[in-house]
Amino acid sequence: MKARSLVFDLFGDHLRYRGGEVRLRALVSLMGCFDVPEPTVRVVVTRLRKEGWLVSRRDGRETIYSLTDTAWALLDEGRERIFQRATGPWDGQWHMILYTVPETERALREQLRKKLAWLGFGPLSSSVWVSPHDRVRQVRDAFAGEPSVRLDLFRSRSEGLDADQGIAARAWDLGQLHDAYAELLAVYRPRLAAYRSGDLRGADALVERMRLVHDYRRFPFRDPDLPPELLPVGWPGREAHQLFVEVHGLLRGQAEACVDELLGQVSPPVREAG
Repeated sequence: MKARSLVFDLFGDHLRYRGGEVRLRALVSLMGCFDVPEPTVRVVVTRLRKEGWLVSRRDGRETIYSLTDTAWALLDEGRERIFQRATGPWDGQWHMILYTVPETERALREQLRKKLAWLGFGPLSSSVWVSPHDRVRQVRDAFAGEPSVRLDLFRSRSEGLDADQGIAARAWDLGQLHDAYAELLAVYRPRLAAYRSGDLRGADALVERMRLVHDYRRFPFRDPDLPPELLPVGWPGREAHQLFVEVHGLLRGQAEACVDELLGQVSPPVREAG
């Protein structure tokens, strides 16, 4: 786990429920559980502050860090994509986005593509992306301030289920995604008995929980959360999601106790969302 990502994970999973800020010495203690040395922590938070992800204030001789509004918005969006799955039957409608970005704006084009992938769109061609979910407004809002981005939005049906399944197979590499989910299950499924019996305690539980988050959070970038009828037989994605949610909850108590101890506080019971 990279130290930079770990800072965001600790804020998103624990520090948000403890005032949303952390003293540098406490963050050093938390990161020490993951074998991140103090000099590295100091370099990382300094860079994150310069990049606009963290803000700092002084309390005597101590520095206290918190996330900026932009960083919190990013974490909140990520948490929703990680923990939530589409429910209810699919209406058979495909939501299509055709975009045009000038050749001189390559960085902006890449930013648009990443946003589309994050929201569950897949490319039928380089500039035509589709999704079974109605999230076009989120794309439009994200690039409303970019006049060089032109978006044409459509909604349509295909000729039938066979065609729909063909579209899904073309727009996403479902075979590779299947294998990635299978690898995740192969790592964490054998540990379920230990998680359920409470064998992991203290820092071990905290590290395992953060490792789980780190390993699972890449999937929302890759998984469009397709309706069941568009997925191959034996799709492991739902099982992987259920395992993630269960294990994340099973490790919660011990991980929180470790965080509270390292922060040097006695907290009332903390209720998490998700």
